[in-house]
Amino acid sequence: MTKKNLLVAGALLATLGAALIGGTSAKAAEGAPIPPAQEWSFSGAFGTFDRAQLQRGFKVYREVCSACHGLKYLSFRNLAQPGGPEFSEEQVKALAAEYQVTNATPNDEGEIFQRPGRPADRFPSPFANDAQAAYANGGKAPPDLSLMGKARTYERGFPLFIIDMFSQYQEQAPDYIHAIMTGYVEHPPEGFSGVAYNKYFLNNAIAMVQPLHDGQVEYPKNADGRAVVPETIDQYGKDVAAFLVWAADPHMEARKRLGMQAILFLIVMSGLMYFTKKKIWKRAHAEEHA
Repeated sequence: MTKKNLLVAGALLATLGAALIGGTSAKAAEGAPIPPAQEWSFSGAFGTFDRAQLQRGFKVYREVCSACHGLKYLSFRNLAQPGGPEFSEEQVKALAAEYQVTNATPNDEGEIFQRPGRPADRFPSPFANDAQAAYANGGKAPPDLSLMGKARTYERGFPLFIIDMFSQYQEQAPDYIHAIMTGYVEHPPEGFSGVAYNKYFLNNAIAMVQPLHDGQVEYPKNADGRAVVPETIDQYGKDVAAFLVWAADPHMEARKRLGMQAILFLIVMSGLMYFTKKKIWKRAHAEEHA
């Protein structure tokens, strides 16, 4: 390598280093720490959803989150489909009937009416429209949670993003949701004037008051009367985050399974092509020297 090339390479490395240092400083200046990575059953190429966790997460959503947040892209029947919470069809029918939904077409008198939900219906919004939602929540409508398990993420920064390239870690969204659920600070720093202080939220000022509290949602019990998992904010946060990941990607297990089948097919096909090539060229080489 010539002296000129060495100088160019050194300049590029210096620029890259400055960019990385600058990016790290910029993130630190925001004052929000990186959400800690959690253990998820659906991580990795062979990961699958924990059915019991999805059912608990739905229970947390229904009893807490659904008061303000909708699931407009999710139908009741999705809860019974393979790869999800897998409630029975009878459970889904009973659940849907507990909701009042607006019928898609008017009645014989031309009136729009409300009726009990059916499995084919989508989850109704807790508010009639965005204006009503904003009025009831301090001027800003709460976001729909259908795609939150994919939409919310964060930058892990250097060098974690390089590690993620090799480990294929893609669970930043549930990590972030769990961190927000558990990141509320009871006594914010002096001078803070926001609605609520959350150490993982951008600028720490979040408009949503702390939604979860220990013992708030009752979980299924064991034979000895104790909950199957702790009824704590941390567990609630993990369960609802897992449920929202499924809601955003309900066919994740089928997608991973198909991907692995495609990879195995390509491996076998590559082997067959290699040995076919060897046989053809061996014959051609023998004919050439015959």
